[in-house]
Amino acid sequence: MKYLFKACLVALFAIILHDVQAQNESPLLTNITNREAMALDGKWRYIVDPMENGYYNYRYKVNPNGYFKDQKAETVSDLIEYDFDKSGQLNVPGDWNTQREDLFFYEGTVWYKKSFMYEPSGQRAFLYFGAVNYDAKVYLNGVKIGEHIGGFTPFNFEVTDLLQAGENFVVVKVDNTRKSESIPTKNSDWYNFGGITRSVKLVSVPETFIRDYAIQLKKGSKTDVEGWVQLDGTQLTQKVQLEIPEAKVKLTLTPDATGLAKVSFKTKLSLWSDTNPKLYEVRLSAGNDQVTDQIGFRSIETRDNDILLNGEQVFLKGISIHEVAAFTGGRVIAPEQCLTLLNWARDLGCNFVRLAHYPHNEDMVRLADQMGLMVWSEIPVYWTIDWENQSVFANAENQLREMITRDKNRAAVIMWSVANETPISDPRTDFLKRLVVSARGYDNTRLLTGALEPHSKDGYRVIDDALGESLDVIGINNYCGWYGGTPASCAGVEWKMVYDKPLVISEFGGGALQGLHGQPEERWTEEYQEDVYKYNIEMLKNIPFLRGTTPWILMDFYSARRPLPDIQDFFNRKGLISDQGIRKKAFFVLKKYYSEKPIQLD
Repeated sequence: MKYLFKACLVALFAIILHDVQAQNESPLLTNITNREAMALDGKWRYIVDPMENGYYNYRYKVNPNGYFKDQKAETVSDLIEYDFDKSGQLNVPGDWNTQREDLFFYEGTVWYKKSFMYEPSGQRAFLYFGAVNYDAKVYLNGVKIGEHIGGFTPFNFEVTDLLQAGENFVVVKVDNTRKSESIPTKNSDWYNFGGITRSVKLVSVPETFIRDYAIQLKKGSKTDVEGWVQLDGTQLTQKVQLEIPEAKVKLTLTPDATGLAKVSFKTKLSLWSDTNPKLYEVRLSAGNDQVTDQIGFRSIETRDNDILLNGEQVFLKGISIHEVAAFTGGRVIAPEQCLTLLNWARDLGCNFVRLAHYPHNEDMVRLADQMGLMVWSEIPVYWTIDWENQSVFANAENQLREMITRDKNRAAVIMWSVANETPISDPRTDFLKRLVVSARGYDNTRLLTGALEPHSKDGYRVIDDALGESLDVIGINNYCGWYGGTPASCAGVEWKMVYDKPLVISEFGGGALQGLHGQPEERWTEEYQEDVYKYNIEMLKNIPFLRGTTPWILMDFYSARRPLPDIQDFFNRKGLISDQGIRKKAFFVLKKYYSEKPIQLD
């Protein structure tokens, strides 16, 4: 009997696994920037579907003839109640909220459709999405090819056998509805932009190709390079060539039966840093596939309270940034918009940026690589989520994996963050410690952090969160002078930490409407925000284990939590720069602090 029970379990698991695999995307392709691809960006037709009538029938069952079929009337008596080709258009990439005034607050389903021409070339084809917020169901020529959950990480599907010569069409059901079991959950202090928010590409690769690779300095070394190359296809044991011409490196690698080739060599390199953002051209080839990347090599470690970049102490002069475009207030959709934000950070005197509260687009990270801006990258495990729900953990872990998979070769990324401002409990701490373990399994070369919260005890601000045991760098959010106390009361605050680890004050600050002036005690004025920064900086000077700051935040950004008329108007006003690019007085206070603070410590 027990053997029958076991057999039934095995069969059930096989059915579940098959169903999961049928819905899941293909393993993620990396370095799309340097791949041969057809861009599907531009105008897409769209249909707003608040009741999901294009997906469910009136019995709330999935309709096999939903909008994804893009049906056309063949006779005058046919009943079809939608027409993509006569519907409006939205830009992709882009959010629907800032493209259409009537969709500014809309949460729900919007259907997108794009037609394109395709001629078979004998290569494999993958449909790649930079990001879709939040629940994406994807169809090609009326056939469902898969779905993806999570609004800020890339995904792709192999479509080689579904493409046809001539005209094809892709339909995406996009649903940005907030849910308690989502990551992030229902409540957050940034805008829930809906849409296909990053680029869509049809990527062409040979039958056997280089799907992924990791090439970085071995942890703790300045000369030993380690990593791996992963092939995908039928010829998994063919030789792989690795070249770094400038470093005079040329290797032949032999993959195992799974297509995995290990990388290990010693060489002398000019190390990447914030003052020397050196990138090497790395060439990989296998059979008919060749790919190049621009990779920097640097070491990042901690020792007691210090952060060591290439073995030397560094102070992280940072700022937090949302992936929001200046002047439009919508999602960043172009490299030029990323460059604007990063140049503002440079003007502030930064060598470090916290890309909050989710993985930003790949252009942002690659530009940081080129500019010498170190990066804190995080997943949106934010505030209160369902810590005891295993599917929620799986969602968070998947977003973590996709973030690391995409950006693991970017030298600029020195920290992965697993959470922001999460309330302490045993289930929460267990959840986050498991994420830390996963992150180290995906990439053991970088530092692990999270933005925690202190508490007051015996007149001190105390850091003793149990999660700190698992982190390399402790991040702390502390809004003295804004959510508690007066600005002047902050200067004398003293801190204690139970961990012998570096501290980064990952958030502090206050709100101000640009152009509103008054007395320093008048909230919402630039003078009040200026004082918040002045007195918090006095506090920072007295924290002996402080090794960096990323105040909140570079620029004002949309937030549905912030409705105060004539002041907020659905903007979080904590930016040092207005959404129209005008610097507030506090900008210059922080700039002065950074100009006087040495990068290296005594």
